[in-house]
Amino acid sequence: MNKVKKETFTRSDIEESLRKEFTNLSNSDISKAVKTILNTILESVALDQKVEIRGFGTFSKKTIRPRKFTNPKTKEVSYLGETSTIHFKPSKALVKKVY
Repeated sequence: MNKVKKETFTRSDIEESLRKEFTNLSNSDISKAVKTILNTILESVALDQKVEIRGFGTFSKKTIRPRKFTNPKTKEVSYLGETSTIHFKPSKALVKKVY
């Protein structure tokens, strides 16, 4: 079975690729645009809204159930309440381009 190499992209990676694509824009304009877009996505997902970018993917909120855990050093049992994370599902078109 083939293992799929998981690649991550940071904000600076996105900005760098945009700088190459749009040479007429200044670095500060590109940085401001990327920051605004990412913050808008995060705020919307935090408010339980689903964000869909056609041809790219969907961002949604994933809830992790409450659970207990044990501190391995002290053997103390603690409880962690329900938490949330952001979930990204790539579109079929993006998956086709990447793989």
